[in-house]
Order: sequence, then C-alpha cells, then structure tokens
Amino acid sequence: MTGATGYGAYEAASELLRALSAPIRVAIVTELAKGEQCVHDLVETLGAPQPLVSQHLRVLRGAGVVRGSRRGREIAYTLVDEHIAHIVADAVSHAGESGATVVTSRPQDTVHSHAPTPAGDAR
Repeated sequence: MTGATGYGAYEAASELLRALSAPIRVAIVTELAKGEQCVHDLVETLGAPQPLVSQHLRVLRGAGVVRGSRRGREIAYTLVDEHIAHIVADAVSHAGESGATVVTSRPQDTVHSHAPTPAGDAR
C-alpha cells in the first residue's frame, strides 16, 4: 500500500464493487447507461417487481452510483458517473467471454453446520 490515501481509494473501490454485487443492480446500471429512466421504466425493462427495483435503487443511491431528480410525481434516475457504466459493461463483457470463470453462489445454497467437528476430522 502507498499510505493512507492509497488505502482509502481501495476502500472506496471495494464499497463501489459491493454496491454493484447484486445482478439486478448490474442490470439497473446497464439500463441507466442508456439514459435517464423512472422506476416504472426499469420495472418494465427488467421484469422485476417495483418494490425490488426501488430497494436496489436505494442501495445504488446510497453508494453514490445513481442520483434521482423529481419529475412531477416520479423520480428520474441517472448514473452519477459515466465511469461506472464502463466498469459494469467491462465486467459483463468479461463474464460473457469464453473461458471466463463465473462463480455463482447464493447464500441460501450454503449449508452451515454448527455441530462440533469430531476429533481427527479435518473439514
């Protein structure tokens, strides 16, 4: 590391990547890269329920990825920075390349055992 400033940049990058870690958020960013959209536009395009889209927009807004501006009774969302669209497009492109390793792990698929491990059992 190159000091506190360099480490702070790594922390900020980590937070950004964490905000983009859900597939629906990647899809939202991809759609917003095309231009300003309201929640109902995203709901229609993504085929996801409105409460789910709104919840993920809140996460993206909190992370500074998107911003909303009121348009009458609706809020129109845009990307805060065009660089984010490039990061997401590159990640999607890389994931689609042949030979790219994509690990899909969902928390509900993980089995946690709280039973004691028998002596000599190396888990």
